[in-house]
Amino acid sequence: MSHVGVGPRAVMRSVAFLTAGVLAVPALAGCSSEDPSGKPLAAQDVAAAARARVADGGTLRWAVDSVPDTLNAFQSDADATTARVAQAVLPSLYRMDERGRPVRNPDYLESAKVVETEPKQVVVYKLNQQAVWSDGREIGAADFAAQWRALSGKDTAYWTARNAGYDRIEKIERGANDLEVKVTFDRPYADWKSLFTPLYPKEVTGTPDAFNDGARRGIEVTAGPFTVKKVDTKADEVVLTGNPRWWGEPAKLDKIVLRAVPRDERVSELVAGELDLAEIDPDTAEQVARAAAPRDAGTGTPLMGPDGTPAPGSGASALPGPQGGSAARALRSWAIANGSDEEAAEEEILAREKRRKAEAKAERRRKALSGFEVRKSLEPAYTQLALNGAEGPLADERVRRAVARALDREKLAEAVLKPLGLPAEPVGSHLALSGQPAYADGSGALGEQDAKEARALLADAGWVPGGPVKKSEDGEKAAGAEKSEDDEDGKKSDGGDEGTYIVGEDGKSGEDGDGKNKDDGEGGREEGEDTGGTDQESGEKHSSGKNTAQGGAPGAYAPKGTAAPAGAAAAPVAKDGKALTLRFVLPSGPGSQALRTVADRISDMLEKIGIGTEITKVPDESYFKDHVASGEYDLALYSWPASAFPATDARPIYAKPVPAADGSLNVAQNYTRVGTDQVDQLFDQAMGTLDEDKARDLLRKADSRIWAAAGSVPLYQRPQLVAARENLANAGAFGFETPVYEDMGFLKKGARGAEASASPAR
Repeated sequence: MSHVGVGPRAVMRSVAFLTAGVLAVPALAGCSSEDPSGKPLAAQDVAAAARARVADGGTLRWAVDSVPDTLNAFQSDADATTARVAQAVLPSLYRMDERGRPVRNPDYLESAKVVETEPKQVVVYKLNQQAVWSDGREIGAADFAAQWRALSGKDTAYWTARNAGYDRIEKIERGANDLEVKVTFDRPYADWKSLFTPLYPKEVTGTPDAFNDGARRGIEVTAGPFTVKKVDTKADEVVLTGNPRWWGEPAKLDKIVLRAVPRDERVSELVAGELDLAEIDPDTAEQVARAAAPRDAGTGTPLMGPDGTPAPGSGASALPGPQGGSAARALRSWAIANGSDEEAAEEEILAREKRRKAEAKAERRRKALSGFEVRKSLEPAYTQLALNGAEGPLADERVRRAVARALDREKLAEAVLKPLGLPAEPVGSHLALSGQPAYADGSGALGEQDAKEARALLADAGWVPGGPVKKSEDGEKAAGAEKSEDDEDGKKSDGGDEGTYIVGEDGKSGEDGDGKNKDDGEGGREEGEDTGGTDQESGEKHSSGKNTAQGGAPGAYAPKGTAAPAGAAAAPVAKDGKALTLRFVLPSGPGSQALRTVADRISDMLEKIGIGTEITKVPDESYFKDHVASGEYDLALYSWPASAFPATDARPIYAKPVPAADGSLNVAQNYTRVGTDQVDQLFDQAMGTLDEDKARDLLRKADSRIWAAAGSVPLYQRPQLVAARENLANAGAFGFETPVYEDMGFLKKGARGAEASASPAR
């Protein structure tokens, strides 16, 4: 399940598709160059083509998750499709480049500079002199001022989702001429480039009524290569058409249709020829890849002939195929001659006919999918393990750190990304991704995966391996979050995706049917597991068979070289008569299989240090709102998008929760409820400095402290898999970069071969 957006930063951090003292910044690791930011792990994959080779005209049918409830990207119910529309029809003063950095968009902006810092920060924007709204009016200071007043937070009549940055503006004025806009800040603001993207016309932002309601189902005045023709809720689609007043490179496509198609129905829509571009899951990607591959890997010949019969040498049955009356008679005669009675022959005929129809259907499906290819990259978003520190065992930082140090993040990344042929490197920062300026691997503040150290942290917190477990009158015997009524209902499920089970019971301890642990390599143990011999940190040798820790894991102090039993788990840890069992809440929908796979592996890793997990699967629609946001979980998996402006966008995610006036806890977007004053101060300092190097260093220090607090553990960058029609150019897996909508289109006939060198390797 993804709680991420894909466009304007106002959307990107408004929804989610994831301490300890004064610390020195740890040694930065995981990068071969002197610059710890490194480079993006994967490039975008869009079948890049020069505009001259793209045909004029055509309609792009693009699958999206939903028809948005609003086209106003600054409202709380804006979603990823809202962002797509805004990118295509509204001004973006800055765009994201291939490294996730903001770059000036020359279609709208000739220059933007900080011209004064004392006594106030002043930024002067010089607009492209050709930039006009679709009604012919020039884009100017009035539009900037109206958006500032709407988003500043001073007028509560505007229903805004956020006001970060706009609340620091003191005034907006016309500059030396109509093409200049002068913005004065009352406090320094490092992320000033984040503002006015997207920029709405004053007709939308000028009054509360227009802002709140006017742009929900349409935007009459636009200023992009496309304009909004209609939002059709009955047909579940948003239709964009070319903007005749667009002054930049003209759009190649006549029309873009954004169709809401559920993820589990997209492969059928591709087969039916109803889509040209769709983000897909790994199973669908495999089907598309197979469709384009030779039917027989050894000979290159298809397994099925053109008439639906098995091809020679395919290994299929040599029985005659019933393709009509004569074939049926031949089969009957063959069956009787070979010892079968006539009734059996008739049954064989029916079975063969059914099989032939199924094979013909599969062949038609394959042919339909063979016109597509899979374009893949990594999303500008990462999946994290969230640890709820509000109450229960995880309120103790030592327990959170133990959980974090039990995880082999590299293996978790490999489980998701390696089968897809994508770089399987763990994410080392909460605030940026590899290639972005603020990125550095700060995980050293927490420490590497170490089961021995994890057990020591648990022991220090009072959780004793093999300790006595008392069963209370109501049967409750595990420490963890309280269960909601929904979860009790889940236990009564019919055995489908939804429901609850405890890892370690009913064969769900990470072992497969033959008793072998699915995560174990040769020798039957995880890397980093204590297996006896020499202590990894102290070098102390343990004598054969001596177990110095109560309830230690089988084989933990065995002679050097002795393998632990397959699937070996530590004795459960307990405290005050209760075993430590954490409630792991997961979405149950078809698009969340990767999360459930990761959750199972995490549960196996925690079991090896004595922590149990109770896995509860809930409907997608209630997962985030009713469980993650409300704090009804111990462990959860969800994603956060990367931002080009982490000082502004990440602060509400990691800020220390504060009591509200009504006595409740205001957590903003910090759904782990873990925060420190030091982290808040570092964010504030980074947001208030105009020295980019200093701001970057402050952010890296903040990330180091977030790691140390162990409220969340970044795992891997999300895969981005897109099925695209083979002749569709400049669209697909965009990675960090903002899509260039005017360049999208279908290649001219005969252009594909010439473009091979221009397309990224796949």
